[in-house]
Amino acid sequence: MDPDKKNPQNPEAASSPKSDTTSNTCLRCGTCCEKGGPSFHSEDRMLIEKGKIPSKYLYTLRRGEQAYDNVKGCLVPVASDIIKIKGQKNKWTCVFFDEKEKACTIYYDRPVECRALKCWDTDALEQIYDRNRLTRKDLMSQVKGLWDLIEDHQARCDYEKIKNLIKDLDGRKKDGAQRKLLEIIRYDTEVRKLVVAQGGLDPAMLDFLFGRPLTKTLQNYGIKVRQEGEKTFIHLLLHPRQTGRI
Repeated sequence: MDPDKKNPQNPEAASSPKSDTTSNTCLRCGTCCEKGGPSFHSEDRMLIEKGKIPSKYLYTLRRGEQAYDNVKGCLVPVASDIIKIKGQKNKWTCVFFDEKEKACTIYYDRPVECRALKCWDTDALEQIYDRNRLTRKDLMSQVKGLWDLIEDHQARCDYEKIKNLIKDLDGRKKDGAQRKLLEIIRYDTEVRKLVVAQGGLDPAMLDFLFGRPLTKTLQNYGIKVRQEGEKTFIHLLLHPRQTGRI
């Protein structure tokens, strides 16, 4: 077990609501936890700042990034940072969910969304899910130097800029758009290497500080990024309008 995690709570402390919505009691089936970790709100700030939930277990959906809105039931560009708990390995399951015990390993320090969620009555969660979202600025703006780098990365790797370049990949501006897009991808890759090599940061922190790598997220926009040694190549998998995400 990871040393930063607590032992699972006792069986009486329910960790996740039952998926059978005919019940009004959580029966610890784990369905909610297996669908992904919660997003953070201003009420959760101290959980991170006091180390109850270490930031290496977090990732950021950056402003403008396409994300699935569980309440609206569709992909939308996020209006501001959304800080979330990572999944386990290659799964959506919350990293703090003990699948064997069907228990939350941070139950007494769980975020406000987890406290509000009841699968048989989602009204409480729907009232708060898009309000008072915690951002990287709330947590990192006092860290001089690093915060400047985060802001520079956000400006240079802005998703609105990226979406406009992708639109131009199948038109007369193709060559220029491809060159600019490659520059953005290279910068995103290199800045991550820089803060680890020269700043000594834990690589597990990168997805929180800079969001998920563009080499991964651009797949959601119909772009495949391929790297061969020092060279980077991009392939348009679908016409931008066919993706439904531009």
